[in-house]
Amino acid sequence: MDAMNANDSVQHASQIRRRLSSAFGVIAPLVLLVTLSISNVMAAPDQCAKTARMQVYSSAFVDEETGDLLGYELAVHQHKDSTVDGLLYVYEGAANDDGIQISGLVSGKKLTLTGKWVEHLTEYPSKKEIIETHLVKMDGTLGPRWFRGRLIIEGMITPDKVVLKRVDRLWFCKN
Repeated sequence: MDAMNANDSVQHASQIRRRLSSAFGVIAPLVLLVTLSISNVMAAPDQCAKTARMQVYSSAFVDEETGDLLGYELAVHQHKDSTVDGLLYVYEGAANDDGIQISGLVSGKKLTLTGKWVEHLTEYPSKKEIIETHLVKMDGTLGPRWFRGRLIIEGMITPDKVVLKRVDRLWFCKN
């Protein structure tokens, strides 16, 4: 009888896990959508207008399991004198609509960009503000349809090689 109750309990727990997992699979994207929609309303129009005439390259995607927005986006504006102004967007779970200002040079297809990323973080539970500064460097080949190269952000783990595909606009400007 105890073995039967234990088996029933295991099956019941398994059913609850499946139901919660199924419900979370529906709820998580909705929570992400609401969060990203609020983010879009607050700051995206400025960034969307700012990058509308720039070349945008992206590896951004939404993870199906977690609903997190992940990847990188690079918006670049090439000047006639071979200088380049850019904005780098780092997505680590949600849309970060404040681009990191980077600048550099383009020579043929060779692109080199550098800048500083100043992150304003909040420590919990004290709610103390922490400011971290990271040096950022990108270099690689810039083609009409892609950017291939490397991205180094001081103090962070980044992939050895980055491939960003040319897109019409930033991820959070697609609405």
